[in-house]
Formats: sequence, C-alpha cells, structure tokens
Amino acid sequence: MNAQRPEPTTLVGRYISLEPLSPEALPELHRAIAQPAVFAAGFGGGPAGLHQERDDFIAWAGRYYQWSGLPFGIRLIGGAHDGELVGSTALGDLDLYNESAQIGWTAYDPRVWGTAVNVEAKLMLLGLAFDNGFGRIMIQADAVNERSRAAIVGIGASFEGVLRRHRQRPDGSWRDSAIHSVIGEDWPRVRAGLLARLDRFDSQPVAYRSRERARTA
Repeated sequence: MNAQRPEPTTLVGRYISLEPLSPEALPELHRAIAQPAVFAAGFGGGPAGLHQERDDFIAWAGRYYQWSGLPFGIRLIGGAHDGELVGSTALGDLDLYNESAQIGWTAYDPRVWGTAVNVEAKLMLLGLAFDNGFGRIMIQADAVNERSRAAIVGIGASFEGVLRRHRQRPDGSWRDSAIHSVIGEDWPRVRAGLLARLDRFDSQPVAYRSRERARTA
C-alpha cells in the first residue's frame, strides 16, 4: 500500500484555486450552482434534487457532499471575477489499501462551462491523487448526462462501461452510471493533454459567459 490521504490544503493553479470546502462557503456555492441548468442532466440526483432556497440548499449540501473525503470549492484567479466561488468538486471514496479514489461531486456555474475551469480542476485533483500514491481514479456520470460524459472522455479518461440500475434518484427513478477511470500508467499522457488544453486559453483570466449563452451551450 503506497497511497496516503492528502492533506486538506488550498491548491493554486493558473486560472482557479481549489480550497477545502467549508460549511461557511455554502451560501456562496448556493449562488453559483443552485440553478436548474446545473441539475438538469443529473448532478445532485437530477432536477428533483435541486433546492433553490438558500437554507434548503445548505441543508441538502450538508448531506450530499462526502465530508469524510476531500471536498473543494473552486474560486477564480484574476480578472473581473477574481476570488468568486464558481463550483465544487471532490476527491472521495478514498481507499488507501487498494490505492483508489473517485473524483466527483462536481458542478459549476453555467457561466464558466466551456472555460479553463473544468480542465484545470481535473488536472489539479488528478495530480493531487497520483502525487499521494493512488493508482486508480474513477470518474462517473449519470449515463444520460451527455455533457458530463463528453467532458470526462475529453480529459483523457477511459470508458469502462455502464452500471445498470446503479443508484436511485430523488424522484424515485433509477440511474445507470457511466464509469470512467484514469490509472497511474495513463497519467503522463492525460497530464500532457490537460496542460496542452490549458495553454490554448493563453493565460487569460476566466470571463463569465452570458447566462443566455450558458443556457444554450
């Protein structure tokens, strides 16, 4: 066994920082992601999982995030929106004996969809995991969530298959989960691809897309 639990610390990149998510940050997270577009394709269990009122969202988030893992809030670096919280992600299901973990619990304000945010978040979390001795990182999505599945494949993860009737959604229906992974042998290739994608953003701070463009993207 070589894997060790990473220390909960703030990770700083070019475009974003990942800071350990705290209950105090949940009102900010509510403003960023408590939107129908975020939950429409499966995050949080799908549309029935959305709690648009702030207090209801905070109570839901207290149950939803795997606090025993490493949940992070995502903040922008530089530009007009420097320091703003725009989403969440986590490294969870930490299995030190089998050197495996999962990246998940990921959602972004739709205005940063298609920007450097997801690319750099995955680069930083995968780097954190592999630097701490993990050998397999799973990333899964609701099988009907085509946007998330495309994004997962786009970062270089390998599709492994679909777990049928895997998890019950808040509305009582059953979700099939599409399973992907990145293993240690993949990491040099995946890392190079993510760095190349980041370079295309030309070091310009992340700018919000209009809400109308975000809804139709």
